[in-house]
Amino acid sequence: MDTDERRGTTGSSAAGASPAAMAGARIPRQLWVEEPAVRRRMPDPVRTAAVRAVLVMSLTIIQALVAFLCTLAGSWLAFPMVLGGVASTVVATWSVLDVWVTRQVWNQRNGVVSVPSSTARQMRRERRIAKRTARARARREARIRRRGEGRLSRA
Repeated sequence: MDTDERRGTTGSSAAGASPAAMAGARIPRQLWVEEPAVRRRMPDPVRTAAVRAVLVMSLTIIQALVAFLCTLAGSWLAFPMVLGGVASTVVATWSVLDVWVTRQVWNQRNGVVSVPSSTARQMRRERRIAKRTARARARREARIRRRGEGRLSRA
C-alpha cells in the first residue's frame, strides 16, 4: 500500500485536482505536539546544583572504570586512580547532598512547601489579615467623611 493510497488520493488525480477537492484532503499529523508540563520547572539554583552533581557523578564513574582497567592491566597508575576514585566518591556524595540542601533552602526561603503549618503559609495569612483590616479601616473612614458631606450642622 502506497502513501497516496492510505491518504485516499492517487498521484495522478492529486496533481490535477480542483481546490475544492484539495480542501477536503486530510491534513497530515504534526511531527511535534506541545503538551503541558506535568511538573513545574526546577528553580535555577537547584537546577545548577543538579547539573553539577550529574557531571561529578559521571566523572566519578569514568574514573572508577579507568581504575578498574588499570588494575586489570597491572599498571602503576592503578593505585593513584583507586585513591582518586575514593576521593571523587566523597565529592560525588557531597554534590548529591548539595542538591538536596539547595532544594530545601529554596523551598524554605520562597515558601514552596506543602505542610499546612509552615511559616510561609502563616506569613501569607498574616499579610492577608493586615490587608483586610487596612481596607476595612479605609472604608470606615470614607463612610465617616461621606456622612458629614453637604450639611452645615448635624441638627
